[in-house]
Amino acid sequence: MSYRPEPGSIPTQPGVYRFRDPRGRVIYVGKAKNLRARLSSYFQDVGNLHQRTATMVTTAASVEWTTVNTEVEALQLEYSWIKEFDPRFNVKYRDDKSYPWLAVTVGEEFPRVMVGRGAKRKGTRYFGPYSHAWAIRETVDQLLRVFPMRSCSNGVFKRSSQIGRPCLLGYIDKCSAPCVGSVSAEEHRAIVDDFCDFMAGQTTGFVRRIKKEMYAASEAEDYEKAARLRDDLGALEKALEKQAVVLGDGTDADVIALAEDPLEVAVQIFYVRGGRIRGQRGWVADRVEEGETPELVETLLLQLYAGADDAGDTIPREILVPAMPPDAATFEELLSDLRGSRVAIRVPQRGDKKTLQETVARNAGQALVLHKTKRASDLTTRNRALEEIQAALELDEVPLRIECYDVSNLQGTEVVASMVVFEDGLPRKSEYRRFVIKGVDGQNDVASMHEVITRRFRRLLDEQSRSTEVSAESGPMLVDPETGRPRKFAYAPGLVVVDGGPPQVAAAQRALDELGIDDIPVCGLAKRLEEVWLPAEEDPVILARSSEGLYLLQRIRDEAHRFAITHHRNRRSKSMVESLLDDVPGLGEVRRKTLLKHFGSLKKLRLATVEEIALVPGIGERTATAIKDAVAAASSKTGPTITSINTATGEIEES
Repeated sequence: MSYRPEPGSIPTQPGVYRFRDPRGRVIYVGKAKNLRARLSSYFQDVGNLHQRTATMVTTAASVEWTTVNTEVEALQLEYSWIKEFDPRFNVKYRDDKSYPWLAVTVGEEFPRVMVGRGAKRKGTRYFGPYSHAWAIRETVDQLLRVFPMRSCSNGVFKRSSQIGRPCLLGYIDKCSAPCVGSVSAEEHRAIVDDFCDFMAGQTTGFVRRIKKEMYAASEAEDYEKAARLRDDLGALEKALEKQAVVLGDGTDADVIALAEDPLEVAVQIFYVRGGRIRGQRGWVADRVEEGETPELVETLLLQLYAGADDAGDTIPREILVPAMPPDAATFEELLSDLRGSRVAIRVPQRGDKKTLQETVARNAGQALVLHKTKRASDLTTRNRALEEIQAALELDEVPLRIECYDVSNLQGTEVVASMVVFEDGLPRKSEYRRFVIKGVDGQNDVASMHEVITRRFRRLLDEQSRSTEVSAESGPMLVDPETGRPRKFAYAPGLVVVDGGPPQVAAAQRALDELGIDDIPVCGLAKRLEEVWLPAEEDPVILARSSEGLYLLQRIRDEAHRFAITHHRNRRSKSMVESLLDDVPGLGEVRRKTLLKHFGSLKKLRLATVEEIALVPGIGERTATAIKDAVAAASSKTGPTITSINTATGEIEES
């Protein structure tokens, strides 16, 4: 509040604003249709702000703004400032690796084709980017026999001109040798234009032309020329085989998909030109500002296209996105101005484009999972994460064993809880446990958390008291002497994590206190702001967004949530089957359990035929018919099954 401007002093026009830290460095750049309304939203109770926004506002020491006439001008100025000041709180869609481009130096008198990386240059036409440089070089090598344009460096070109003798490529007909005057600059330019048109997707005309010339040479009994054209045609077809046809209408589009979590976002882009996938690019970026998918798409589009020097070649006619940006019309206007023709931003709803979008989304999801797997499997990273947790929570020891608890219910019914265990920063799935909450009526997560913590640690005390061999140094024996296996619930965790904020943390701590356990620390991780809460503390522990400790806690919390949701869905499915079969005549409790055990879910029972149901022990044909009628009647009452596609995995989900 120390630097909050007077509300009346802020204009209501469109504009761009900058937050600066005490040293004068720009830490955040944003745009707004109404500067007064947007900036006023920052200066409210910090507790109501998103954690990332709150961190930015409290880090800043001043704010300034510049008004513009239109929203398009605001977009352009926002990008210019982000590029100039590199603000730390803006999402930076920067790739962690350099992708190769196929470049043609059309600005030179004798253009050359080459494979390059890094920043684009004026006077050069680019195709791609591609995943592998070797794949581009193979394609170019095949195309040079059809389009013999220059591919040598300036030094080689100059030396060949001086000695009056072409290089090897000129002798094997993979270069038209403009260096020694074999073709004029105009003739060489025509070859270059044909090459660029072919790479841009105009392939059908070239194939037809070569076929026509080949047949004409054969009829004229010029078999040497016909054979050469046949080889050229084979080279073209081989080059085209490397590019999959995905859209039959010759579409030029960039297909974009995102896979997100609260800390990172994976970006995946397929470049489709002439209906074929010409290139692919993907990376994982850190999330440093709030916003849902539409806001992430807006930032991505701004950074991908607004600063392109060769926007006419880079920006396609159509951009397919997972969600429309908030100012879609403004973005279309800006990109259309940069391209020089109409640009459409769309979310595909059906057909081939929808299918391709799902493919790109699966790639983005797999990239995010792979990124997290690599990050979690690194021993040094895991050790650093555990040490950061120890330091942040002021623990006496590094928490080598962490247990996390989550509660799941549906409007107070079928309340269940989960316990997941991470040892040395890795999941130990054999130690996972499920709980059915029995002593809580209705939707009461706090009471449910108290019950599950009480049950788990009462079992710990029981296991320890049951041990007959106790050592003064090692404590209770943790291995069952009869089976040789570890005792269930016998290991005490170094840290207990609950999914929730202060109420859930207080409930967990109260349960431990009631059991007389005072040497196991407890914390909670709240989903909304990713804050770490400790018992009896008024303020949360804020871990840095890039903290490996926060990443590990979040991963443990998400795994507990997944495990609880899975358990809840299984129980809900079984209870639905039992409720449907209550009124079937001749079907008692034993037969219902047998039927449930045989099929496992309502979906499988619904798909089963009368004959398949009759095969269940104790179920005759008449009873099977009654069961089938009951399931069909229930389905007609509740309506059709709703199916949706999980964009992260590409799997069809049913509800």
